[in-house]
Amino acid sequence: MRIAITGSTGLIGTALVEWFSKNGHSITRIVRDSHPSGANRCVVWDPNQRRIDAAALEGHDVVIHLAGESIASGRWTAERKARIRDSRIQGTSLISETLAKLSHRPRVLLSASAIGYYGNRDPNETLDESSKPGSGFLAEVCSQWEQATAPAQAAGIRVVNMRFGIVLSSRGGALAKMLPPFKLGVGGKIGSGNQIMSWIALDEIPTAVSHLIANEALSGPVNFVSPNPVSNAEFTRVLGRVLSRPTIFPVPALAAKIMFGEMADELLLGGARVIPKKLQESGYKFTYPNLEQALKQVLDQ
Repeated sequence: MRIAITGSTGLIGTALVEWFSKNGHSITRIVRDSHPSGANRCVVWDPNQRRIDAAALEGHDVVIHLAGESIASGRWTAERKARIRDSRIQGTSLISETLAKLSHRPRVLLSASAIGYYGNRDPNETLDESSKPGSGFLAEVCSQWEQATAPAQAAGIRVVNMRFGIVLSSRGGALAKMLPPFKLGVGGKIGSGNQIMSWIALDEIPTAVSHLIANEALSGPVNFVSPNPVSNAEFTRVLGRVLSRPTIFPVPALAAKIMFGEMADELLLGGARVIPKKLQESGYKFTYPNLEQALKQVLDQ
């Protein structure tokens, strides 16, 4: 297959490029820099200026859209929140509208979203793709992010909105930020520890994406999470056990709020119990369904 991908140098994008290249597929990177390191085939774009080489996207079988400002790289100032929102909505709108106008459109557009769509929910409430959106900044952004794929869908392109949970990898993301204190034996739960962490191992994502590409009956939102979400307290215990370290130094909720402000409420102290209903009902078999197994693989323990 010919696959075009934005966000190809990010955590998920790097894993997808490696996996699909290894399996014999042709990869085109959609990039801002015309000469990224190690890339042979590139399409240059600038979402802020609404510029993209549309002709170079003709004839691709699949487009995977992952690009967007990191949500956890700093305190949520008004400026950072605007960048988080605009980078997602403007980029997705440009990709979607461009693909809709092609003479030879892709069979499927797989566009990133996140389980932030569901907001901060009661730990006992189980959510699937049919659940209503929550409230808060991330829920609003995710709703608009997914709506921005409408032009592609209207043009007859199958659109999948990949609602990613917490991606477990030692190379980046939430787990990589957690590891230093945990390895030193000074890690612990955050706040009450009751907030739910719906997670997925990074190595699970390429096979799940491949499953979506092959399964033409799947469209709309698809939760990219394991079947077994856990509380923050349980995540803390399991991570400590895998690392053979104590986890007796909790982070008080007030301290998290002072350090991170609004971001703490949504990313650290909030959560949602999300299940991968569509993936499971379509026959996908998880390689890493359980947290301890996933962490041992991710951390090579």
